[in-house]
Amino acid sequence: MDAPRIQTAIPRRRYRLGTYQAVLLDEIESADSVKYRYIIALVREGETRPSLYVTCEKNPRSRAQEGAYRLRIITDVFDEEMGSSDAWADAEAFTAEGLGLAARTLGLGDEKPVPLM
Repeated sequence: MDAPRIQTAIPRRRYRLGTYQAVLLDEIESADSVKYRYIIALVREGETRPSLYVTCEKNPRSRAQEGAYRLRIITDVFDEEMGSSDAWADAEAFTAEGLGLAARTLGLGDEKPVPLM
C-alpha cells in the first residue's frame, strides 16, 4: 500500500462504519511530497493499521481549474483518484464524500457512519 507517510496530524473526529473505526485527520505533516488537507484513515476492528485511506490533497497549479483539492482512495490493492473539487476544502463535505466512498469500496452496503465521542 502506498499509504500516506504521516509524521504528525490532529484527529478531529472519529466514526464507526460497520466493523471499521474511521478517524478524520487535520493539520497533517507528512514525509510525502503531497500536501494533504485532510485524511480519513479506516482501521478494521481487531487490527492496528489502517486498511483504507481517503485523502484530500491539494491539486497542483496545472490542475487548479479542476478544483483546489483532489480526493484519492488508497488500499492494499489499489490507489485511485476519485475527482477534484473546491468543496472538499470543507471538512464536513470531505468527510461525507470520503466516508460514503469508503463504505462502497469496503462493500459495507447501507452502513451509515456513526460519530463517536
